[in-house]
Amino acid sequence: MLLQNTSSSLIDTLRHRRQQLASLINFPAILWSGGSNPRNFPSNRFPFRASSNFLYFAGMPLPNAVIRLEAGKLELFLDDPQPSSALWHGETPSREEIAQNIGADAARPMAELESWVEGAATIAVQDAATWTQQSQLLNRWVLPQNPPQGIDLELTKAIISLRLTHDAGALVELRKAAAVSVEAHKAGMAATPKAKLEAEVRAAMEAAIIAQNMTTAYNSIVTVHGEVLHNEHYHHPLQPGDLLLADVGAETELGWASDITRTWPVSGKFSSTQRDIYNVVLAAHDACIAKVYPGVEYGEIHLLAASVMAEGLVDLGILQGNPQELVEIDAHALFFPHGIGHLLGLDVHDMEDLGDLAGYEEGRKRSDRFGLGYLRLNRPLQPGMLVTIEPGFYQVRAILNDPQVRSKYQNVVNWERLSQFSDVRGIRIEDDVLVTETGREVLTAALPNDANTIEDLVGG
Repeated sequence: MLLQNTSSSLIDTLRHRRQQLASLINFPAILWSGGSNPRNFPSNRFPFRASSNFLYFAGMPLPNAVIRLEAGKLELFLDDPQPSSALWHGETPSREEIAQNIGADAARPMAELESWVEGAATIAVQDAATWTQQSQLLNRWVLPQNPPQGIDLELTKAIISLRLTHDAGALVELRKAAAVSVEAHKAGMAATPKAKLEAEVRAAMEAAIIAQNMTTAYNSIVTVHGEVLHNEHYHHPLQPGDLLLADVGAETELGWASDITRTWPVSGKFSSTQRDIYNVVLAAHDACIAKVYPGVEYGEIHLLAASVMAEGLVDLGILQGNPQELVEIDAHALFFPHGIGHLLGLDVHDMEDLGDLAGYEEGRKRSDRFGLGYLRLNRPLQPGMLVTIEPGFYQVRAILNDPQVRSKYQNVVNWERLSQFSDVRGIRIEDDVLVTETGREVLTAALPNDANTIEDLVGG
């Protein structure tokens, strides 16, 4: 898992990030990488994934490691492997070799860390063993679910300000992840005609990712039940007339993510009702991407998606009324309940481990409105930000059949007309969009999203 040939450009990038952090804080920062979690018994472990804040400055996915950052310098705390570990894991670099590989200024065994924690800030790591160690060494509670306080909050805000926009080194990785994800989706479409289960399409998509020595950035969603937003079951049979929603993204060896969703007909041909809804979602998708510019409020992009969706559904006779007024009463959210997207970077929902501190501009808080409460990002866009644009249409029976919902929207939804679209459970179209100095660049543009080309890709 250790990358033994770090490029000089990556080392330069890491050093620059450390210097940037030093310009924002005047106290040391200590960041833990975390460790693998056991699966039923200690030596059977889940795959290790280093803390993203650690990765941002260390650049290498080192398990059970700590870095101390102060005045632009990095000290690595890591134990050398026991000689017996070579039997199970092969030869691994020494602490000194790893330190040289990431441009560290010093390397020490973990036993010395206790002498270097005074006055330091940190950010909680997700696994319990690590945040227990953090709390013990720093002599204060450091828990993922607790909002940071004092210098921990200062450090968190400083790191957010750096990670909100991506430097050249990050963009190299993000482009790699996007390119592999595009190929994975093409592989999924090509595999669909012969597949009998969702699992077979998932296998084809993840094989394309694994073949590039990458992993998935999140649990893949490959389902004929696209109305379930995070469906992670793959046992359903593929039937003619079904739509298959695939939300699958690659993660590079250094931890950088991609996030793409496409929806295609299992048979290779959209029905007329499926195509109608698909084109409404695509219209919202395209309008939102066209609005991506520096300075534009991401919340405005979400409301644009809501307006385009409402207008399209009025045109189809599903909703009744003035589209803007429908958005104001959250009628669109009956079918488009989530936000238009999120930050993307070292995590697929980047920095959401920090709660809304990253996603929301200071002084803003989540709305309690049905149509706005799931908005993950509420900031003005800046050059270097990478965001997803992912409008969708979903028929969630638990929502649509709720008596209170029916009562509230009885004069807004043409329920009889809606029943004619019963072959549309869920459609989402998602791309990764980089904010540039003058507009935007769609990193996933190589994967088509118009209905005709989607049909051609599925049909071969």
